[in-house]
Amino acid sequence: MFFSEEVVRERLRDVLDPEMRLSVVDLGLIYAIDITGDTVRVTYTLTSPACPLAGVIAEQIRRAVLEIPGVREVELVLTFSPPWDPATMTSEDARMEMGIW
Repeated sequence: MFFSEEVVRERLRDVLDPEMRLSVVDLGLIYAIDITGDTVRVTYTLTSPACPLAGVIAEQIRRAVLEIPGVREVELVLTFSPPWDPATMTSEDARMEMGIW
């Protein structure tokens, strides 16, 4: 089955940051999605290196991507370079929710 970066990104919109209750995509936490065959590599960040729910978010990302037909393996790459900045949020609704205009 064929899947694309857009399909993966759309599926990740269902993954919410447990503390902020906003999508990891809308928050700008997803830096890259690379597809090689049936393997998807997701490079992502967190709002803070000290995020107490880092493992929960990683598992939610992994599970969401594995639900896409044709995906057999998910590689997660956590990075803090560059560090997350509220300016990277991709959703106007997310910015309004956080009080950032």
